[in-house]
Amino acid sequence: MSLDPTYLEYAKRGLGYDHALYPYAPLPKRAPLAWPCGRRVAVWFTVSLEWFPITPSDTPFRAPGHMQTAYPDYRHYTSREYGTRVGFYRLLDAFDKVGAKVSVAVNAAIAQRYPQIIADILSAGHEIIAHSTDMNGTIASTLPVEQERALIAESLATLEQATGRRPRGWHSIARSQSFATLDLLKEAGVDYCVDWANDEMPFAFSNGLVNIPLNHELSDRQIINVQQQSVDSYAQQVLDAHDWLSAEAQAQGGGRMLPLHLTPYIIGLPYRMDAFEGLLADLAARPDTWFARGGDIFDAFTANQG
Repeated sequence: MSLDPTYLEYAKRGLGYDHALYPYAPLPKRAPLAWPCGRRVAVWFTVSLEWFPITPSDTPFRAPGHMQTAYPDYRHYTSREYGTRVGFYRLLDAFDKVGAKVSVAVNAAIAQRYPQIIADILSAGHEIIAHSTDMNGTIASTLPVEQERALIAESLATLEQATGRRPRGWHSIARSQSFATLDLLKEAGVDYCVDWANDEMPFAFSNGLVNIPLNHELSDRQIINVQQQSVDSYAQQVLDAHDWLSAEAQAQGGGRMLPLHLTPYIIGLPYRMDAFEGLLADLAARPDTWFARGGDIFDAFTANQG
């Protein structure tokens, strides 16, 4: 018995997934994207600077890295705070040694509670992007739209008040978005988000918002904490990725992007910093490296589109 022909009819069938949020475009078929000065690899560090309330919220879900044991969970709370007291300043020193400018994804609560950190980020020439209100400020489609709109507005407004400039980028907690998030970010005047991991280069959504993919697999959390690999293995994997991307860019034309997500209370420990500073030096020594902030990548992408 054959199937009824209507069985195979599906209104949303098309290239890519079953939505119209962005067009399907395989990387080798796209026009080459040029980086400044002919550099082949944009190395984009994004540091998550997060404030964890000592009592977590599980609505709509508990953020990764949140408190775990019976409350008050001083063990995990203080280890996270180590990032703002110690680890982050080691990262600032390390970036300064090689002249790297980076993006810092900041919870609004950090700006309220640690204004000196905000001042130090700006004085070093780094970029601040919005990272919700605090680590209870998660987004999912169970969150009412008006509450999500208010969360985004509060995060952006708090950081703008603290820095004198409105953040251009947005990083959702756990990269989680609702069906409304893209339009709410565009409505709020955000240029780009970093949550979608379906590519290695920037791309535009149908509403004009740009996604700059922040790779998860090469994060310090994934390699060092989850996979329990050494910091030396982490550094080698980053260099291997850089060299592959550089060769691919040379063969196919244009540039490539190497996004690297960092957590101060993980990478900023003293027994990891020597290897991390060595990694930065190795990256800086490669003539095709461009240390870029998210806003720099956005600007280069939009210039190429014109």
